[in-house]
Amino acid sequence: MPRRRAFADGFELCGVADLLFWEGRVGVTGFWHAGITVSDLDRSLAFYVDALGLELVRRNPTSSAAERIWCMPGAKGDVAFVAIPGTDAVLELTSFSGVETHPASARPCDPAHGHICLYVDDLDGTYARLEALGYASRAGEVVTIPEGPLAGSKAVYMIDPDGFHVELYESVGGG
Repeated sequence: MPRRRAFADGFELCGVADLLFWEGRVGVTGFWHAGITVSDLDRSLAFYVDALGLELVRRNPTSSAAERIWCMPGAKGDVAFVAIPGTDAVLELTSFSGVETHPASARPCDPAHGHICLYVDDLDGTYARLEALGYASRAGEVVTIPEGPLAGSKAVYMIDPDGFHVELYESVGGG
């Protein structure tokens, strides 16, 4: 039977998984990357590197282990890692060949939808530049948050070449 662990605020852990986590045997140790599947890697690099200013770290074919990891026999990938400024995190962009692909749903309300959020210094200027390059957003404008803990901050959901949402966020005082 697992022993109980009590904390000063009265919270107690009593499950085996909880004990393993708190004793350091199981747990997340960091964040490396987030991945986005793309239909055309060159087109996506134009958006993420040329338009948004992320830095290309490397581009290469996926390893022979990838199809086993994905459990997709015959799948090959062309992968690029791009660095997110001001962080240690990278974004993995992968285009697939050797398997049938289908576009995913890109509505924020649909299960399994994802997005990334990037801080920017001048959202209005960044948005104007992206719009001039032909990129669209969901709302068609930068939105200023009117109330709550993020009041005064600005956000926009940009749409990458495959429909994936990239939220750009300008913080005002701690968001």
